[in-house]
Amino acid sequence: MACSIRRSDVNSHPVRVKHSYWFDAGHRILHNWRAVTGLVMIAAIALSALLAPLVAPHEPFKPNPQERLRSPDARYWMGTDDLGRDILSRLLYGSRVSLLVGTVAVGIASTIGLIVGTVAGYCGGWVDSLLMGVGDVFLSVPNLVLALALVAVSWPSLGVVVVAIGVTGWVSYARVVRGQFLALRGEDFVVAARMVGVRPRQIAVRHILPNAIGPAIVLATFHMASAVLMESGLSFLGLGVQPPLPSWGSILATGRRFLQQAPHIATFPGLAIFGTVLAFNLLGDGLRDALDPRMQRRR
Repeated sequence: MACSIRRSDVNSHPVRVKHSYWFDAGHRILHNWRAVTGLVMIAAIALSALLAPLVAPHEPFKPNPQERLRSPDARYWMGTDDLGRDILSRLLYGSRVSLLVGTVAVGIASTIGLIVGTVAGYCGGWVDSLLMGVGDVFLSVPNLVLALALVAVSWPSLGVVVVAIGVTGWVSYARVVRGQFLALRGEDFVVAARMVGVRPRQIAVRHILPNAIGPAIVLATFHMASAVLMESGLSFLGLGVQPPLPSWGSILATGRRFLQQAPHIATFPGLAIFGTVLAFNLLGDGLRDALDPRMQRRR
């Protein structure tokens, strides 16, 4: 007996295309208002930093005593500082410092943390105990205090600040990656790879580590906000970026001396720091929702 299939029967049961994990994560990011808002804010800050030489209305470095402590007006939208320099121009150039320090410091911290977390999580035993013991030592002292100590024993500069922030922030990445390895090294796909003779290094790098990248990316986003705050704090104390290079923290420190006479000097860099930290925190919240495997299983 012949069997015929009608076109209507085929169309009534459409095939559901299964997308990859990262495709679904990107879809959720674009539909998360916090992530989108954070991305837009960060893109605006990064674009202003990149185009600072073109969009800065005035010279940010050269003093102009005749215009000192000028309130915001049509010519100087954010006023001038105690040396007559335009606050808006200095904030634009200062955004370069904040983003550069945050990006490079997070890159250093995440690289060290991924390596340490991978070795500790996959090897286990005394190796895990030793590496996590070193991490506990770093966690016992606040990051800002460690950064202050590293900067104090050397000459304050942009490079020293980057290294200090990067070296003091690796423990969180190591703990996150180690936790992922401990949770995944007993899974079926890892056991199967081990049984067919895949080398331990390949199992760690190709099979387990990609599953730990998502939480590390979320952590890096929050760490960017912390790095911006720490750089501003070090510059505020005079141990960060040195003049004449502008920094939001150093501008804020200058404005502290003129709070009653010229409050705009401290107000605008404070708002810049607040907006940047808020943007990275919003993006981090959105990425956490999008990259959470439990969110994927619910769909």
